Amino acid sequence: MSDRPRNPGHAPRGSRALTLALAAAALVLGPGCGDDTTRAPPGQFVRSEHQRLAPASDLGDARTLAANNADFALALLHAAAPTGNFFFSPHSISLALAMTYAGAAGDTAADMRSALRFRQEPAVLHPAFNTLDQTLASRGQDAHGLDGTPFRLRITNALFAQQGFAILPSYLDLIAEHYGAGVSLLDFVTAPEPARQAINAWVAAVTEGRIPELLPQGAVDPSTVLVLLNAVYFNAAWDSAFSEASTAPGAFTLPDGSSVSVPLMHGRVGSTLAIGTGWRAAEIPYEGADISFLLVVPDDLAGFEATLDGARYQAIVAALQPSDVAITLPRFSLRSQLSLRPALSALGMARAFEAADLSALSPTDGLFISDVIHEGWVRVNEKGTEAAAATAVIVGRVSLPEEVVANRPFLFFVRDRPTGAILFAGRVTDPRP
Repeated sequence: MSDRPRNPGHAPRGSRALTLALAAAALVLGPGCGDDTTRAPPGQFVRSEHQRLAPASDLGDARTLAANNADFALALLHAAAPTGNFFFSPHSISLALAMTYAGAAGDTAADMRSALRFRQEPAVLHPAFNTLDQTLASRGQDAHGLDGTPFRLRITNALFAQQGFAILPSYLDLIAEHYGAGVSLLDFVTAPEPARQAINAWVAAVTEGRIPELLPQGAVDPSTVLVLLNAVYFNAAWDSAFSEASTAPGAFTLPDGSSVSVPLMHGRVGSTLAIGTGWRAAEIPYEGADISFLLVVPDDLAGFEATLDGARYQAIVAALQPSDVAITLPRFSLRSQLSLRPALSALGMARAFEAADLSALSPTDGLFISDVIHEGWVRVNEKGTEAAAATAVIVGRVSLPEEVVANRPFLFFVRDRPTGAILFAGRVTDPRP
């Protein structure tokens, strides 16, 4: 279940106009990202004194957010345009970028809102994420995981900042109240590699080792000032398991028309069914029935994907009806890791990767999003599904050049560089003609 605090208390805001400088000796203001403080990353930790807000009882805004996120998921699938196997968590990506969006202003906020399909106003969006997140965390009570251990759907947020990087208290309040997150302090300037390892260790811990190295070497460097992270871990048993005795080698047709032999699972697993022109879909529930595996099998995958958007996805879901369905599904395991920068740029966020207005997060000038890195891993077998994903939004500071400003008397020389010969020399004390 979720590792985040569930205390609905809300401290009064008060007036705090000054920014909070996150220094190496900063006071530790709160626990790690959750009740289990052993999951907190190493180093100093800073967070708002505000507790996470209780989820709304009315799920209307959360459902609207989920529908908008479905639009984003399918747009991102098209923009990322990977070939072959691909696995990702749209929810993880949306959460990590929502925390970034909470600190954005001006054109950066407008670009992100459009690219991410954030159609709700910020005052509605962030509480909707909070409600959706905590609603998901409540799933699977008394259910089991694929391995016989308890069901897990763990969604965890965290931020890592350079020591001395200033973050506005209002931003700390927002991510505490709606994302259950605080900020861990690391030293990217003089120790970028240990900082990278610390972040990767945190991700590995909250994904039960399934995402061991989210950030590759070189992903952070001395210009890095902030990394915003989300991790999702899922481990669930089918409501009605496939019989291992029924699994047998069978032919799987590849996109080029050739076939390979793979282990195919067979079973009647209490599903729902929808059939459309050129496609069939079945929904396989996990224990607890709230979460399911939606299987869509088109006659022509490329052609189907080209026309698949949020509206068509919702139509498929709406068409599902209870049915006694015989399911044939391969056992599989796969991993995908990629930079989302090209895809997000194509969706309209290109300017944020050059210069980002994050003035609602920090008073620091010259910030930009250097990359958004995502990794997903999944395995599906007769007993259920285990999946993990993590997203890192890496924020850097543009290295400003040293300045030489000739706004006072100066000397100048015209010289031959290979020989060092001074051809001309001069002094300017008054440049007026």
